[in-house]
Amino acid sequence: MHMGNLSHQTESLLTQVENRAVAPSSALLDLFVEAQDTLVAMLNRIARGETAPNIDALLARLTAAGGQMNPTSEQSVPPAGGAAPVVQMWRAADIGREATPALERRSGAEVPATPIESGMSALGEARSVPADALRAATDPEGWADRRERPGQIRVNTDLLNSLVNYAGEVSISRSRMEQQIYGFRDNLAELRRSAVRFRDQLRELEIQSESQILYRLDSHDADSTDFDPLEFDRFSRLQQLTRSLTEGLHDLTTIHLSMGNFVGEAEAVLQQQARINTELQEGLMRTRMVEFATQAARLRHIMRQTARELGKRAELDLAGGDVQIDRTVLDRMIGPFEHMIRNSLDHGIENEAERTRAGKAPVGRITIAAQQEGNEIIIRFSDDGAGMSVEKIRAKAIERGLIAADAHVSEDELLQFVLLSGFSTAAEVTHVSGRGVGMDVVHSEVKQLGGSMAVDTKSGLGTTFIIRLPLTLSITQALMVYIGEQPFAVSLGSVANIIECTPEQLSRMAVGKNPLLNYNEKLYSFMNLGARLGIPSAKANGRKVPVLLARAGTREVAIQVDGLGGTREIVIKTLGSQLAAIKGLGGATIMGDGRVVLILDVPGLWYAEEALRVEHQPRPTLQPLAEVRTRPVIMVVDDSLTVRKVTGKHLQKRGFDVMVAKDGVDAVEQLRGRTPDLMLVDIEMPRMDGYELTGRVRSDSKLKHVPIIIITSRAGEKHRQRAFELGVDSYMSKPYQEEELFKNIDSLLARGRSH
Repeated sequence: MHMGNLSHQTESLLTQVENRAVAPSSALLDLFVEAQDTLVAMLNRIARGETAPNIDALLARLTAAGGQMNPTSEQSVPPAGGAAPVVQMWRAADIGREATPALERRSGAEVPATPIESGMSALGEARSVPADALRAATDPEGWADRRERPGQIRVNTDLLNSLVNYAGEVSISRSRMEQQIYGFRDNLAELRRSAVRFRDQLRELEIQSESQILYRLDSHDADSTDFDPLEFDRFSRLQQLTRSLTEGLHDLTTIHLSMGNFVGEAEAVLQQQARINTELQEGLMRTRMVEFATQAARLRHIMRQTARELGKRAELDLAGGDVQIDRTVLDRMIGPFEHMIRNSLDHGIENEAERTRAGKAPVGRITIAAQQEGNEIIIRFSDDGAGMSVEKIRAKAIERGLIAADAHVSEDELLQFVLLSGFSTAAEVTHVSGRGVGMDVVHSEVKQLGGSMAVDTKSGLGTTFIIRLPLTLSITQALMVYIGEQPFAVSLGSVANIIECTPEQLSRMAVGKNPLLNYNEKLYSFMNLGARLGIPSAKANGRKVPVLLARAGTREVAIQVDGLGGTREIVIKTLGSQLAAIKGLGGATIMGDGRVVLILDVPGLWYAEEALRVEHQPRPTLQPLAEVRTRPVIMVVDDSLTVRKVTGKHLQKRGFDVMVAKDGVDAVEQLRGRTPDLMLVDIEMPRMDGYELTGRVRSDSKLKHVPIIIITSRAGEKHRQRAFELGVDSYMSKPYQEEELFKNIDSLLARGRSH
């Protein structure tokens, strides 16, 4: 009955305003908002089984406001014939955002929203369209117009999430099929090269056989009247076999062309399927996207309620309310936003007296601005309050043992401490200030969503939190990087630039607790990703090393990696409970070849708690670029694809890493980037044979120590002597015994380790 009385009284007053019997004003708007907030609070108390509050004073104020007929003020309504807006001071953008869905989620319960706040949006419309404004306010879901807008249905969000996941699985399957098609194309290219070599060898065989016939003919009596074998088509068995091989080669070439056409058609179908899959994913994503402004009324309600409890006055501005964001992301961020609003009102926004003394407007202002940048949503949450006390943060950090009392820590690093678990500078624990819970709960939720968070403050001017969230939780653009031979994915949105540095430049860089990289007259905090992750880096061998200039909070940092693998669209998979707690990991993805690749969280790597312990746990210093190897690497150089594959598999089974090259030229190119522990080399190869390759290796100061085993079908003493003159370590003839090969390999590797 109490709620009924309050609702009827408020509705009567609202009807008087609509009938222009009572002029709207800022005081009247505050009264309506207070009535709406009181109704919501009463409903929550009823749901919890508590008694209703005393609302006699509020009812009296509503009755008094309705009894004031046609007051005259500078904010009153113009004459009936005027065409000006009802109240110019009410911004249309704010009023439009007050039209909210019929149900609000608050404190985990479904709470029906009263039509009062929604209905007041009609007050800000021009007189020419009061009916449309009222209908939009009282029926925001548009149920009355459903028959006018056919084709709309309601779908369970869990079903949409499942469909998006299935679309991601289709993308993974397509990537794997592409990988297989590319491998098939490579094998076809190898088949074509083998056919060309086969054709050349057959032609040489034909020439040699004909030369032998002509030689035998010349040795007979020149006056003989018999036909020679070529004129009479009398061919030897060798010539017959040669022609049969030529016909077989022609059939092989025909099959190769047919398979090439098949691969081309398969690639065209995959490209078409990729376009369709992209459109499917984008369509499914759009079904999950909602405007940021859909939560405006709820956030304003929280702000008004908290401000009223604290006895402060503040306004909430929402910028970029039309920005589309994933519904799941928005729903999970509403709780953190509410916590941030309470935190700003309690710790940031001053009361009216303090703001007046500081020369500020008596009403505080909290601004939530959203904008889309690429595949990220950037949300800036700021207030114009007193700002954070850096000295209080330092004192709290010293008290918790995070830094030493005499540690020189920058203001930017000190501010990041507020994001640590349990870190709070609140002098008094109340339900408004989060009951002692700091901003770490917000930071944790942002990280779980795959985003990042940074804080910036100015004393006396306010505080700004910058939150970066993924546009969607399922698919993103990523840059593939390598540490050694292990791939990782980095969100492309966090990478600002990519540069290259020589090993000498990196070794000359200042190292220690805070290594810095100077690029374009700007200093970047530097991190060796391999050292940070504890993974051995690949040897540079004089080549330039890629360095990522990435965003970590409010600043850019330099991150050294071993190699880059290009950009690609990846499907994000959440980590299990065993890995979710590891700092610096943002998820995982599955590559086309079936490998699972971890997605790195750059801010998490940088602002990890152990990295912030400046004195107790200093950051890892940059180690000199060195190659640390756990398994020997053997290079197989042979023009036969079969030999390379079979030998490589045998070596891998024995615990070796394998490099393969199809001839000497290919081997020389690979040796520029990586040095093997041993080489298995054939003699007869196109472009560069085994003898020439051996000579080049032995003449190179960086490679001359690498053992070389010749494996060839040439068993003659002349070939063997030539190989040992060039400096090979062992010579084996095909076919060879596998145990003998591995015995020679083990012997040469052991000899190399002893030296």
